[in-house]
Amino acid sequence: MTQIPQAAFIIEIDRLKTIKRQLRLPHDDQRQENSAEHSWHVAISALILAEYAEQPIDVSRVIMMILIHDLVEIDAGDMFAFADASDHAEQELQELAAAKRIFGLLPEEQAQHYLKLWLEFEAAETHDARFAKAMDRALPVFQNMQNEGGSWARHNVSQQQILDRNAHLQTCAPKLWNYVNEQTDLAVEKGWLRH
Repeated sequence: MTQIPQAAFIIEIDRLKTIKRQLRLPHDDQRQENSAEHSWHVAISALILAEYAEQPIDVSRVIMMILIHDLVEIDAGDMFAFADASDHAEQELQELAAAKRIFGLLPEEQAQHYLKLWLEFEAAETHDARFAKAMDRALPVFQNMQNEGGSWARHNVSQQQILDRNAHLQTCAPKLWNYVNEQTDLAVEKGWLRH
């Protein structure tokens, strides 16, 4: 019988489809988006918006980071972006443990490669990682603006919180940073974001 050493990993990551996010999909009866859908959408967005990167990036590495960055939510769950800082610190520990477990399902060389890539995304110190993280954080701006504030309005989020969360854009994609500022100004004007 043919053995595929990556089979357990492939089966495990299917569970990402069960992790619900705060964002709701207006084109699907306001159901909650799942994390697998989110990762796919961020990856496509990065591919399409790569031309806005201020520094040279390897878009294939960016997409790889994006596609794996939320796999840890299988164990750790999804945390609302604007939860308390102490909750985020605990979440980081849970996500690191999850990354080691989930990528550990792969053969050693692949496990180390993808864990290293995941850690690079989390640290956001390289051009590729900063752009990947910026895409992950910018996508909800596009989505919430199409849903009359969506999760921002439901959770009484402020404009400054959105701008702080998208700060990577200032240096890695200034034109997208300008877009986010314009969109959040509009959201404040419409009452979808607190000023």
